[in-house]
Amino acid sequence: QVQLVESGGGLVQPGGSLRLSCAASGSIWSIHTMGWYRQAPGTPRDMVAITINGGATSYADAVKGRFTISRDNAKRTVDLQMDGLKPEDTAVYYCFANVRYDRNSVTQPHWGQGTQVTVAS
Repeated sequence: QVQLVESGGGLVQPGGSLRLSCAASGSIWSIHTMGWYRQAPGTPRDMVAITINGGATSYADAVKGRFTISRDNAKRTVDLQMDGLKPEDTAVYYCFANVRYDRNSVTQPHWGQGTQVTVAS
């Protein structure tokens, strides 16, 4: 069993900041890709920012320059610092991790339960 527990969502005014955190626990040998997706009502779940074991990162064009992803491999955590928030950033944010259970397994995707981020005045 693998659990991803998110925290840090909430209500913020436009231009404000929030920091999301996600901690992975359970039967984990290693984590390859770890990051954040988001989903607004009536829209698909889209990638926001991901980090690959080894340091490479990728951001959605809509958040480049405003959001920063960081990862602590030892603690198995990934954070998303969100600055300059806009109403269109309102969504449920999901933590994601591609996990290997042992040295011989392939990676398996896992999701957190989601945390609501609302940007409104």
